[in-house]
Amino acid sequence: MNQKHNVTVAGMNLTFSTGSIAQLAGGAVNVNVGETNVLVTACAAQTMRPGQDFFPLTCDYRDKYAAAGRFPGGYFKREGRPSEREILISRLCDRPCRPLFPEGFLNEVQIIGTLLSADLIHDSDIAMVNGASAALAISDIPWNGPIGCVRVALIDDVFVANPTIEQMYSSALDLIYVGNEKDMLMIEGSADQIAEDKFIEALAFGHASIQPIIAAIRELQKLAGKPKATFKLVGATPEARAIIERVVPAERVSAAIFGYEKNVRSANVKALKEEAKAALTAELGADKFTDVDLNVVFEDLQYKAYRATVLAQGLRSDKRDAKSLRPLKAQVGVLPRVHGSAMFQRGDTQNIALVTLGPTKEAQDMDGLTGGATSKSFILHYNFPPFSVGEAGRFIGPGRREIGHGALAERSLVPILPPEDVFPYSIRVVSEIMASNGSTSMASICGGCLALMDAGVPIIAPVAGISCGLMTEMDASGAITKWTTITDILGEEDHFGDMDFKIAGTTKGITGFQLDLKINGLPFEIVKAAVHQCREARIEILKTMLASLPAPRKDLSPYAPRIQTIQIDPEKIGLLIGPGGKTIRRITETTGAQIDIADDDSGKVFIYSNNADAMNRAVQEIDALCGGGSQIEIGKIYTGRVTGTKEFGAFVECMPGKEGLVHISELADFRVRRTEDVVKVGDSITVKCVGIDERSGKVRLSRKAAMAELEAQKQAGGAPAEAAPAPEAPAAQ
Repeated sequence: MNQKHNVTVAGMNLTFSTGSIAQLAGGAVNVNVGETNVLVTACAAQTMRPGQDFFPLTCDYRDKYAAAGRFPGGYFKREGRPSEREILISRLCDRPCRPLFPEGFLNEVQIIGTLLSADLIHDSDIAMVNGASAALAISDIPWNGPIGCVRVALIDDVFVANPTIEQMYSSALDLIYVGNEKDMLMIEGSADQIAEDKFIEALAFGHASIQPIIAAIRELQKLAGKPKATFKLVGATPEARAIIERVVPAERVSAAIFGYEKNVRSANVKALKEEAKAALTAELGADKFTDVDLNVVFEDLQYKAYRATVLAQGLRSDKRDAKSLRPLKAQVGVLPRVHGSAMFQRGDTQNIALVTLGPTKEAQDMDGLTGGATSKSFILHYNFPPFSVGEAGRFIGPGRREIGHGALAERSLVPILPPEDVFPYSIRVVSEIMASNGSTSMASICGGCLALMDAGVPIIAPVAGISCGLMTEMDASGAITKWTTITDILGEEDHFGDMDFKIAGTTKGITGFQLDLKINGLPFEIVKAAVHQCREARIEILKTMLASLPAPRKDLSPYAPRIQTIQIDPEKIGLLIGPGGKTIRRITETTGAQIDIADDDSGKVFIYSNNADAMNRAVQEIDALCGGGSQIEIGKIYTGRVTGTKEFGAFVECMPGKEGLVHISELADFRVRRTEDVVKVGDSITVKCVGIDERSGKVRLSRKAAMAELEAQKQAGGAPAEAAPAPEAPAAQ
C-alpha cells in the first residue's frame, strides 16, 4: 500500500492528501476545503487511435447527493446526466489545464472529480481545479504545471481569497483566478460594474493568493510524485513537411487568406490542401503519408500566416488594424408576438435574442447541493445550430459549449437587472446564433441586452461585450519577445491565436469576463493592455446599440403579462392559500390571473395577467378575502362562482366559504324558465348583495341588479366601483 501524504496550504483552509484512495489511478488527490472533500484523479491512455490528430482531454466533475446527506430527486434514485453546474465546473478545470500539455502529445487524458463530502459552507469548484493540478503534477503524465486556483471576492471594498458561500452574497466581485508562479492562465466570473483599474488590482491579488497553493502542490509532488513517462509525440514526417512547404510556401497561404471573406478563405485553403496532397501522393506514394501529416503542416502554415502581418504591420487577414471592430448592426423589435426581441450583428457573427417575461413561480429551481442559491429568476439559454457555420451536422440538445457560452452571457447581464421588488418577473433570454465567426457569446450579451430593453425591462445600464485576441513571438525558451493584442477576433484568429479574452460591461465598469489561453501564461502587461482595449471597443459597440434603442421601453409588450402587487396581512397568507391550496387555485381558475405569494412572509402578493378584467377581479377577490372585511356586505357587487343550481335559483360563492342565493327571478331582466338556461355550475357571474336575513344570516343576491348598476355606471362614463362585469352565459345575451 502506498504511503499517505498530507500537505496543508499555509494561510488557507485547504489540504491536499494522496496515497490512500484510488491508488491505481495515474494520479489521485483528495482536496479538503473545510469539510468539503473532492477526489480528483488523472489517467492517460498508453496508446492512440490510428489517424488521430487532436488531443482528447476530458474533464468530468460530478456532485454526489450522498455528499450532502440527500437522496437524488426524481423517479430514479441515482445521479443521472450532468447538471449545468457540473458541466461548468468541468469546463472550468479543462480550460487552464489544456494548454500545458506538450505539443504533439495526443494520448487521451481523463480527469475526473467526485464530490465526496459537502459542508454547505465552501463550494467545490475551486477544489476541483486545484485537485486536477495536484493529480496531474504527481502523475506520470507529461504536463507543464502545477497551477493554482483561487476565488476572489470584493466585500466592503476589501479583497477576500476563497470566501465562503455566505460571504459571496455580499460580494461585488466573483473572480476565479488560475495561474502559475509567473503568469495568469485563466480567469472567469462576474462583477457589479467594477472599474478596470480595480479589476486589475483584483487580478494581482488573485495571483499573489495562488502562490501558497502552488507551493503546497510542489511539496506534494516531491513527497509522492511519479517519474514522468515518455510518450510518442505526433507530428509530420520531415519528408512530408518538406514537400508540402515547397509546393505551398508561406506566401501562397498568406495570399489565400488575406483580404477575403470567411467562406472564400476556407475554400482557398482547401484548394491548397488538395494540391499538397496530390504532390505527396505523386512523390511519396499514397501509403507513405497520412492525413495527420497534411493536417499538422497546414495548421503550422496557417498559424504563421495569420500572425505574420499582425506582428509586422498590425494588419489582419480581413485588412483591419489591431483595434478596429467589424461593421456593427443592431435592431430591436424584429419579431412579432414575443415579449422582446433584438438582432445584433458584428461582421459575420449574428445573434437574435428573444425575451420572455413570466411570474416569479417560473424561476428555475436549483439543486443547491453545496449550499448555494436554490433558484434563479433570470435565465439565458444559448443555441448554436450547425447552419450558423454553414455546415450540416447533428441537431440535438445543448452541449458543453452551449451551456458554457450561455452561462458567460447570463452572468454578464445579471448585474444590470432591476431588483425583484422593483420588477418582480422571471425573465428568460434565448440567444439564437444565426451566423458565427468569432465571439458569439459576446454577441449574445449585446443582443440579449437590447432584447431586454425592447421588452421594457428597466435595466440599470446597457451592457456590451467584446473579445480581445493575442498574437505573439517567442524565443527558444518560450519567453514572449513580441506581441500584439487584437480587438474583435475572427474565428480563425481565435483558433490560430494565443488568447481569447472576453470582457462585458457598461460605461461604468465590468460585469462579466472570461480568459482562455493557448500559451503557458499571460504576462500582466498584456493583461492590462487587453482590459483597456476591450473598454474602448465596448464603448463603441454601446453607441451602435443605443442608436437602435436609447433606453428601455416604458411599456411592456401587449402580449406580456401585467403585474400588480398588493399587500396583505402576513397572518392571512394561509387564508389566501386555503387548505391544500384550494382557495388560491379557485381564484386563479375563476379569474384567469396568475397569483404568486412572496417567499419572505412579507405579505406581498403578485398578480399577473394580460387581461385587465381578470386582474381587477383577482384583486377584488383577494381584497375581499384578506382585506378589512371578511363578510358579504349589502349593496356591494361581487364576482363569484356558481356552486349549485336549483329550480328556484342558483347558489354563488362570493367569497371563499361565503355564498348566497340568486333567486330565479333575479337572474336576468327577463322571465327565466329554468335556472340552467342562464347559469351552470362552475360559471363565474357578477352579483349584488341585495339583502341578508337578520335571523338566519342567509344572503340574497341579484344578478339582475348587478347588471343594471354596472350598465348605469358605463352609461355615465364612470368605471365600475367594485368589479367589472363577468362574462355572461349565452342564454342571457
